[in-house]
Amino acid sequence: MFSIGKFAKMIGVTPKTLREWDKSGKFVPALVKENGYRYYTEEQLYAYLRKPAIQQERITIGYCRVSSGKQKGDLERQIENVKAFMTARGYSFDVITDIGSGINYEKRGLLSLVDLVIQGKVERVVILYKDRLVPFGFEWLSHLFKRFGTEIEIIDNAEKTEEQELVEDLVQIVMVFSHRLQGKRANKARKLVKELLADDLSE
Repeated sequence: MFSIGKFAKMIGVTPKTLREWDKSGKFVPALVKENGYRYYTEEQLYAYLRKPAIQQERITIGYCRVSSGKQKGDLERQIENVKAFMTARGYSFDVITDIGSGINYEKRGLLSLVDLVIQGKVERVVILYKDRLVPFGFEWLSHLFKRFGTEIEIIDNAEKTEEQELVEDLVQIVMVFSHRLQGKRANKARKLVKELLADDLSE
């Protein structure tokens, strides 16, 4: 059993909101003690998270990401494109940004996005390219979002060749490990990234 304060924090609302839902019959606690304290069960928590329609207003989140701080110009252009798309569609939206490798799943923006989705606050996530969200495990993340009533909308859904996807995957992996290396080994890793990118562009 969860107290009203703990339950409110877990689902992303205030205790006042839960009291109002109780009075209106929208969401009633499993137990109300003689002293008036409200308690909720684990089953109610899962039921709530699986029914985002109970939330007040769900918004659209535009998610934009680049791999390094040197790409801030690219990030700004990405944000402009995503905002223009969402505005044209008439969405009520916020934008979350990240600077970091796509295979780093502990980026602050990505974790914040996932938390909002699990809380049932996000109707859709808009991204410019599929790999801006995650380069690996996109189908798994998309399935998770659907379980909480959130769709992923991709602006540029052009299919890439298998060779392009392979090069991008290799670049992401090498970049992550290069940050953990020092000296000559790190330089070799960065040189490999440049060669992979040069070969991809020449084709």
